[in-house]
This record gives sequence, structure tokens and C-alpha cells, in this order.
Amino acid sequence: MRRTAIPLLALAAAIAAAPPPARAATETYGPWILSCAADAMTDRATCRMTLSTPVEPATASLSALALEVAPRRGRLVPVVTARELGLDSAARGLLALTGTVQLRFPPNKLFEMPCALEGRSVVCAPRPEDASRAAAELAQAPRALVRVLGLGSATAEGPPRELALSETSTALEAFRAQVPPEQGNEPPPPAFDFQELMGRVQRYFFQ
Repeated sequence: MRRTAIPLLALAAAIAAAPPPARAATETYGPWILSCAADAMTDRATCRMTLSTPVEPATASLSALALEVAPRRGRLVPVVTARELGLDSAARGLLALTGTVQLRFPPNKLFEMPCALEGRSVVCAPRPEDASRAAAELAQAPRALVRVLGLGSATAEGPPRELALSETSTALEAFRAQVPPEQGNEPPPPAFDFQELMGRVQRYFFQ
């Protein structure tokens, strides 16, 4: 027992003395959270501008949906995202096949944002013809109304989700200054085959 106890105590001491893992640098502007982090493998930096109030909070079976701002062809546009999907959040992936987000900045009219897979995330973004309008309205809007339509959504029925916005223009300027140029290129392709993912889910539950 004594020989085992000494290495275990040494290991515990080493873990306690080890520095905490690096975290993404974050800034806040009203309800907006700006975060930038570099991938440890590729050193590629990614920045995100996310509203602290979710469009749909996470549940036991669904990951959260968030209102974000993303660079698209030189513009910063609103998007709704479900990030880093896995087997435990595969239901959200259904939005990539069937989902559309209705977004409105009152008193302006709504526009629709089709959903698609980008890497391991579902991203619902404005159509190219709506991008300029979406970017302009976002910067000035005091609130947003969001309704998510399609399988994998909890807000398809009932009133839209109302989100309070403030300090958006300031946050956009800070985000524009930090976001890497390459992040504004074409969105990345899906990092996995969604049909294969759903097949694995079906085999898991119905084998």
C-alpha cells in the first residue's frame, strides 16, 4: 500500500500545481460576448460574437441555439447556430436538412435564413440577397424576433423568441477589428456525413 500511495500523492500534487488550460479571450458589450481562440493543432484563430441570451436553451436532448454574428462576403450578418454537434445532440442536426429561421428586427419585415451544416455546426444564415439588409438592420435594432422552423426545433409552434439587443454597433466594430480575414471566406464544408451520423443513431436506439 505504501508504494502505491506515494506515487498517487505525487500525481495529485502535480495535478494541483499544473496551470489551468488556456481559455478563449473574451470581451462583453451589453448582451454580446466576443471570444477568440486559436486551435492548438493548426494555430488557426476563430472569433465569435454571440448573444448571451440563447434563442433556445440547451435541454437534456438538444444543444442550445444561439444568435451570433458571422462574417459573410465582407459583411457581418446575424446567424443562428448550434455548435459542435455530436451523437448526444444529433437531433439538432435535423435542422440542417429541414430547418429555416425567421428573423425580424422590428419594425422591419422578417427575412428567412436556411440552415446548413458548416463543419460540425448547424448555421442558419441569410440568403445572399438579404445579407446587406440583415447587416444594416442588425446594427441599429433594439430587439430581435426569432422563430426556428423544422425538425430539431423547440420554437416552431407558438410565439417567436424576443431577444433584447444593445451596444450592437460597438460590439460589431470590436468584432470586425479582431476577426481573422480568412474567417470571412466561404463557410467550411461539413466535417462529417450527416446521413451516416443519423444511421449510427438509429442503430444505437433500434438495434
